[in-house]
Amino acid sequence: MKKIFAIIILANFTLLKSQSLIPNAKMALLNGTVTNFKGKILANEIIFFANEKNKSLYKAHTDARGKFQILIPVNAVYALKYKNFTSDVEYTKMNVPADADATYKVQIKIDPPKDYILSNVYFDTGKSSLKPSSSKALNDLVEVLKLKSSMVIEIQGHTDDVGQAGDNLRLSQQRAEAVKTYLSQKGIAAKRIRAVGYGSLEPIADNSSEEGRSKNRRTSLKVISE
Repeated sequence: MKKIFAIIILANFTLLKSQSLIPNAKMALLNGTVTNFKGKILANEIIFFANEKNKSLYKAHTDARGKFQILIPVNAVYALKYKNFTSDVEYTKMNVPADADATYKVQIKIDPPKDYILSNVYFDTGKSSLKPSSSKALNDLVEVLKLKSSMVIEIQGHTDDVGQAGDNLRLSQQRAEAVKTYLSQKGIAAKRIRAVGYGSLEPIADNSSEEGRSKNRRTSLKVISE
């Protein structure tokens, strides 16, 4: 017996016969594979299945072969998401019908970014101390870096062009160092993290407006090696 579900992008779900975990009348088994768009397997990716009705969340991560297994309740619609450093990105939605003892194959293709703005990392104006509200995003980043244990990153600090260029450069460096210190204190080896301040040298928006300046005041991440 085979079932094909309507989905978005490149996920598909096919009823299978064999598996290592055991589904039942209430729980379906998902056997998943995650690759990039060129077919390269992606190990240690974090995948979520969020129940659209009751908001319950089920999490798995891929092994060295880019595979994962997870049991989730049947008769529900789920948002399939993946962890993108500090945010959860919705990939598609899937319907898991009320079929007893069902197992489904899930194929996911994504291209994780090499450059990423840490949009939920906050500092007080003119200061380099992290606000407590930054903890959630940084703890998510810690989780990713612990799974991807060979990844080396650069934390980049950026400012707008208000004030003296030298002051902005120092502030951006101090902010990048603050993020590095946080990650190191959470168990990420310091040698895996470069901290670089760019001041106002790399704007992504026009500094002539407050909206543009707000976009330029940012902390970003660049993947150096995996």
